[in-house]
Amino acid sequence: MSTPIHVAIIDDDERMLRALARLVKSVGMQAATFATAHEFLDHPIREHTDCVITDMRMPGLDGLGFQEKLHQALPDLSVVFLTGHGKVSASVRAMKAGAVDFLEKPVEDESLLAAIARAVDRTRQLRAARVELEDLRKRFDRLTPREREVFALITAGLLNKQVGAELGTAEKTVKVHRARVLEKMKAKSLADLVRMAERLNV
Repeated sequence: MSTPIHVAIIDDDERMLRALARLVKSVGMQAATFATAHEFLDHPIREHTDCVITDMRMPGLDGLGFQEKLHQALPDLSVVFLTGHGKVSASVRAMKAGAVDFLEKPVEDESLLAAIARAVDRTRQLRAARVELEDLRKRFDRLTPREREVFALITAGLLNKQVGAELGTAEKTVKVHRARVLEKMKAKSLADLVRMAERLNV
């Protein structure tokens, strides 16, 4: 069963909120509505949200200010901006800061739903990558200092004999360390280990 999609909608226009929530729910997604950006940022539902649709001009915290705060708190969460006052400069700034789309009101249902789909994909990919990286870091932290040295040298392309010479140890000892590194990092091959080293900046 697929995971439900949670969309947060922020707009100070109540009619617009209701219309957007109806549209989102009509295609089987969950919708939570908020009148201000602060309301959403203070709500625990933000941790389970896959996409935010927000008006650009709002009382208190405007769209770009909200995007900045959101990026600090939840860097993986994607935003779709709606505006009745589209400015090229604002849209460029929003897109550079990671907005998935910048749509002018009145927005077509199909365009908005397509933007939501892209935002959800981006959020979930970023979250999965972050979880994977955290898992890799935990595995790397379990290596001994010597195993980390061996990890760095073999992923840099050195042979066992060269690693031994570099570390002042026997080649058979390097082989033992190498096998432990592969096991602890859950790597199926050296190529696998090299990819992990790149992700960890080792």
